[in-house]
Amino acid sequence: MKIKILLVDDHQILRDGIRNVIEKNASMEVIGEAKDGREAIKLCKQLKPNVVIMDIAMEGLNGVESTSRIVQENPETKVIALSMHSNKRFVLGMFKAGAYGYLLKDCDSEELIKAIKTVSINQKYIAQNISGIILTELISTNNEEEVTLTSREKEILQLIAEGKSSKDIGEILFLSPKTVDAHRKNIMDKLELHSLPELTKYALRTGLISLDK
Repeated sequence: MKIKILLVDDHQILRDGIRNVIEKNASMEVIGEAKDGREAIKLCKQLKPNVVIMDIAMEGLNGVESTSRIVQENPETKVIALSMHSNKRFVLGMFKAGAYGYLLKDCDSEELIKAIKTVSINQKYIAQNISGIILTELISTNNEEEVTLTSREKEILQLIAEGKSSKDIGEILFLSPKTVDAHRKNIMDKLELHSLPELTKYALRTGLISLDK
């Protein structure tokens, strides 16, 4: 039986390239493509892929939050992050969200195929050039306490940081502007931040949004 794969990236040319690599392998097939996190969640429900190749820096709903929802709703699906980011927050964020693998976009085709095969048999895969990030975190003595935002709060914070208004966010998430404003206040209270620039800086620092893709 072939390994069924869903591709998630907001750049068509990258999805085309990844599809071309995968479809040269007789044991794998690409069964769908998504250009953002919300579309990926819907397609996972419909198509039940074995493996999802997930970009991280996507507008609207980033790869970390998308991964968290996908693995909660589809526990048999394995997510591999394929990102240009080797920053600790991105790597650890994806694994904490439930990803089974992490690759950088400059990896070669052989490593991509190896990662897919590895996670498909329930084994984790970490690109060799970033495995040290995980090891450093495990032995770190940094006990800095993190503020915990809910999944909905992270989703709204990302949209705020992307410049969306309360009305825009409400239309995207099917909420009233008043409800969005209430979430915004809760976020600011939790983080002890008092302005949009401060919220945007926090979103950048924690990997909710990215300046580069």
